[in-house]
Amino acid sequence: MTSSGTVRLFHLPFSFMLPQRVASERGYFEREGLDVELVEREREEVDWKYIPADETLTGDYDVDVYPVCKWESLKRTWEMGDGRIVAKGTFADQPYAVFTRREDIEGPEDLADVPVGINERTGQEYTAMRALEEHVPEDRIDLVHEGMPTDRLRALRGGEVDAVTLLEPQSTLAEHLGFRRIMEFENHMGVVGGDGLSDEELAAFLRGYARAVEDINADPAAFREEYLSMLRADESVAPDLFEGVDVDALREDIEVPTYETPELADRNELDTHLRWMQARGLVAEDADIRAIVAGGER
Repeated sequence: MTSSGTVRLFHLPFSFMLPQRVASERGYFEREGLDVELVEREREEVDWKYIPADETLTGDYDVDVYPVCKWESLKRTWEMGDGRIVAKGTFADQPYAVFTRREDIEGPEDLADVPVGINERTGQEYTAMRALEEHVPEDRIDLVHEGMPTDRLRALRGGEVDAVTLLEPQSTLAEHLGFRRIMEFENHMGVVGGDGLSDEELAAFLRGYARAVEDINADPAAFREEYLSMLRADESVAPDLFEGVDVDALREDIEVPTYETPELADRNELDTHLRWMQARGLVAEDADIRAIVAGGER
């Protein structure tokens, strides 16, 4: 059990993480006997990524549980000792999409040597790399750091890059800005727990999360306004992207996805992903899955 008896849960205000907020605010965690404190960063304070690249969440931020891209969870837990992976999943039926500004790029096979804007150390570069490898040679993949989704859209609009990766609601915004969707791939997430997180607390977290998933999937319209909160946050920090856009029509086009509950981490499956990263020099060769996934020993 955590030393304070309260589980400090880091929240990413992304559309695929809606059930976590719902479970916290509607008391679903509490009904499972879990005292949860939601830890968030304001959108206005974030100029690169919500999860700091140079600080540990379980140490510097005193967080007990945090979600992050599956591949970044492997890198972060090994290199920074920032907790251990306890669960994983796709979280929502909501893929990444690659958008382009160029008419001559008709499909993913045309992305060889084409700069594709991503946000480094969020995990999406690994997700994009794996997806692109199915269509173009590894040495012809050109991923370029362009920052937050709004920054990537600005870079695409301004011609700094010819393509970018996006999730909802920015994917639909990209369509309303006239960019073309040419590729989709799944968004895989990991859940990382600190040393003090007990098996009982993890089980209670997953049950509370599942209750929220059930409710949202049963009546998505009831959660639509909460779902659109990130779009409103983007409007406040990047109003230039919404100039000339029919915002009402944009919101109407955005659908609440079907959500899933994270599953307990599978060490064998995650080891496959770790070995893929090691083969590309993305994680140290001595990284050991037994020390990365909960239940192992360093």
